Amino acid sequence: MSNQNQRPRQFDLIAFDWDGTLFDSTAIITRCIQRAVVDVGGQEPSKEAASYVIGMALMQALAHAAPDVPVERYPQLGERYRYHYMAHQNDLSLFDGVLEMLAELKVRHHWLTVATGKSRKGLNEALHAVELKGAFDGSRTADETAGKPSPLMLQELMREFGVEPERTLMIGDTTHDLQMALNAGCASVGVSYGAHEPSVFHALKPLHVAHSVSELRQWLLANA
Repeated sequence: MSNQNQRPRQFDLIAFDWDGTLFDSTAIITRCIQRAVVDVGGQEPSKEAASYVIGMALMQALAHAAPDVPVERYPQLGERYRYHYMAHQNDLSLFDGVLEMLAELKVRHHWLTVATGKSRKGLNEALHAVELKGAFDGSRTADETAGKPSPLMLQELMREFGVEPERTLMIGDTTHDLQMALNAGCASVGVSYGAHEPSVFHALKPLHVAHSVSELRQWLLANA
C-alpha cells in the first residue's frame, strides 16, 4: 500500500471463510450431506459428523461423512449433494451485519478475500446471488488449489497481494480454517456461530473467538 497513512493497523489482508462465517448456510449444508449419503445407500451421518466436514473440499468432506459408502460411489454422492444443495441455495443468506462490516473494513483499506472449501462455480454463484460484486479483492476455492487445512489457498492469496504471513488474518468457523492459518503462518480469528464447537478452537491459538457478526466487527475495528 503506497500511502503508509492508510496502512491498516495490524493486518493488510483479511481472508474470510464463506459458509458458516459470512454466509448462513451451515444447517442446510449439513442436511444436504445427510440426504446425499442416504440417497446412495449409506447410513445417515449424525448432525455433528455432517457439520464437522464443512469447509473441506467436497469429495474429501463426503468421504469423511460417509465412511461406509464405497469409493466408486463418491461421484454419485457428490451429484446427490449438489442436487439437494441447488434445491435449497436460494434459502441461504448472509448473516445480519456482514455487508456493513465488509464496507467498514474496505474504508480502512484492508484487502478483503475469501478462502473457501466451495468450488469456484459455487462461490461465483453465491457472490452473484447476494449482490456482493466488488466487495472482495480476491478469492481462492478448494478446486483451484487444495482443500483445508492445506495452506495453499492462503499462500496464493498472500503472493497475489504481496502480503507477509504476519500481516494476514484468517477468519473462519471451523478447525480446518484455523489449522490452515497455522499452517500458513498466519493469525486467525474463530467464530462460534458456524459449524464447529468453539471449545476446540483454543488449541489452534486464534486471537479471538467471536460469538456474533456484531462482536466480530467490533473486534476487527479495534484490533485488525
